[in-house]
Amino acid sequence: MLTRTQIDTAVTAALVEDAPWGDATSEALISATATATADLIAREAGVFAGGEVFAAAFTLTDPRVQVTLHAADGDAFAAGDLLATVTGPARAMLTAERVALNFTQRMTGVATLTARYVAEVAHTRARIVDTRKTTPGLRAFEKHAVRCGGGHNHRYSLSDALMAKDNHLGVLAARGLGVTEALRQAIARLPHTTHVEVEVDRLDQIEPALAAGIGTIMLDNFSLADLREGVAQVAGRAIVEASGGVNLQTVRAIAETGVDVISVGALTHGARAVDLGLDLHIEA
Repeated sequence: MLTRTQIDTAVTAALVEDAPWGDATSEALISATATATADLIAREAGVFAGGEVFAAAFTLTDPRVQVTLHAADGDAFAAGDLLATVTGPARAMLTAERVALNFTQRMTGVATLTARYVAEVAHTRARIVDTRKTTPGLRAFEKHAVRCGGGHNHRYSLSDALMAKDNHLGVLAARGLGVTEALRQAIARLPHTTHVEVEVDRLDQIEPALAAGIGTIMLDNFSLADLREGVAQVAGRAIVEASGGVNLQTVRAIAETGVDVISVGALTHGARAVDLGLDLHIEA
């Protein structure tokens, strides 16, 4: 999902944003011949993500900078752990450090939060998945970080699957169209085989959706009792996804209702950046 082209494009844009006419401070204070070493140190525990992105910020600024990663994406770490070492021209390292940290602190935050959700449901069949509630332009980065934390990716974009949500069903109802027949017609019009998911917010909507032959039914903002009833109604005829009202205090009980998937928008829109420090030492 996260390609080298995507990394280079986003990181280059971030570097231009941060130093559109160069790094005035470093160019005024630091000799062009000065070299440095910097250690990326964890100031709190977490799950690492974004190592390749971190390195790209430095090498795209100056290819003479060398980055050695001591942690791989998906590795758990403790406070005080050494995660990476950076060596090279001091000016370039100072210019790139904030962009490098912004990306990896953000991605590590997503991975760390995801890992907490995954741990809460580890004793159940439920998978934790992300949503499209991502930072515009950074979806691939954040969804990559979710996987680093042990989560799974929901559809990447609107092009990936047919997913009829409450607003779609509302339009159908306003036009007097039955859900089952409308979904069957939509599936028949698809140019290729794709996954079909339908969001429902009441138990009586489950059967009409299932009758169309869908692959996943999303039970949105259901109570725990209704989630259990919904799982029983579906009875293995489709994947059952729970959504809405999911947080670290509720996710365990939701998983224990027997659902297959729990989608959590907070994995990406609610993650806090993990505190990582880059301690730089000028050598010459």
